Amino acid sequence: MIKSAKKFALMPLILFVIMSAQTLSQAQAKPCQLTIARLKYGGGGDWYTGPSMLPNLVAAARERSALPLCDSTAIVEISDQRLFHFPFIFMTGHGEVRFTPQEKLRLRKYLVGGGFLWADDNYGLDKPFRREMSALFPENPLVPIPSTHPIFNSRYKLPGLPKIHEHDGEPAQAFGVFFDGRLVVLYTYSADIGNALEDAHIHNVGPERRELGQQMGTNILLWFFGS
Repeated sequence: MIKSAKKFALMPLILFVIMSAQTLSQAQAKPCQLTIARLKYGGGGDWYTGPSMLPNLVAAARERSALPLCDSTAIVEISDQRLFHFPFIFMTGHGEVRFTPQEKLRLRKYLVGGGFLWADDNYGLDKPFRREMSALFPENPLVPIPSTHPIFNSRYKLPGLPKIHEHDGEPAQAFGVFFDGRLVVLYTYSADIGNALEDAHIHNVGPERRELGQQMGTNILLWFFGS
């Protein structure tokens, strides 16, 4: 009877500890409000390459910032009704990219209306991507983004775009399409930021370059969602 009474007396304390732990866990959990989407495009290019890029970018940004990013990412096409639900879309690949006339109109509407596209050349995307951007924004060509732009120091102070993969030995370059003074398209060329974001064993870029890629990716997300 005494043992039972002691056990019964301890129950409120146990319940208090459990409830306190649950409350603390809920308080520490970040709300899920922002989902990053990968663009599935036509033309035959491998839009799906590097499937671990976005999940790892989101994980890094969640650890390094207070952004309410969702753990899960999405895949979206320009014609998808959900396109305007995702303010930030990412695309990469090695080959051909072609937007239909209807897709160009819709993507332009998305970007002009507040959406953002980050295109990371995975080596081979350059010519078709530039062609499609010229058709999409003939009056606003891709221009170099200076190292003083806040996209390079929204969280980490970087001297410019990090160089992750050699490509043809060209320097890493960041280009952008500006509309009414707002950066609506970021194009990272000859850098392969995505290689630094993929699982570490895939490209073996080393911890230093992997960290630089994660810093750059975090900067991009913080600049866009924090501005």
